[in-house]
Amino acid sequence: MHRFLEAHVADYMTTPAVTVTLDTRLDVLEDRFTTYDFNGLPVVDGGALVGMVTKFDLLKAFVFTPQTVVPQYEELVALTAERIMTRDVVSFAASAPLTRVLQALVDFRVKSFPVLDGRRVVGIIAREDVVRALHDARTATT
Repeated sequence: MHRFLEAHVADYMTTPAVTVTLDTRLDVLEDRFTTYDFNGLPVVDGGALVGMVTKFDLLKAFVFTPQTVVPQYEELVALTAERIMTRDVVSFAASAPLTRVLQALVDFRVKSFPVLDGRRVVGIIAREDVVRALHDARTATT
């Protein structure tokens, strides 16, 4: 377990991060989620993090309502990441201890966080990465 306690985000993050811009349409987001199978994508403006868009955000855009029994698909896919993204994003530096990420994953019940150098996205740290770190710590001592 000591190996996990000494691990940092940089040791397990996925890099480079796949990002989208504010004007990325929902049909392009669908394609990115299908291609990369990530749960969330950082939204950048001029290289700086401005939000995060998740598969859940995308799904919410397609929910049927009493006003739209049959949603207009072409109108919905023309919406942009800016319209559906989360703006308040928890992020980590590559030098952050992995124990802090583990705690944040549990506290916020999210699946991933962007990793930043200043405001620039340099990677993603996800649940799967933390599970891999825990596995590595266990198997390193057996």
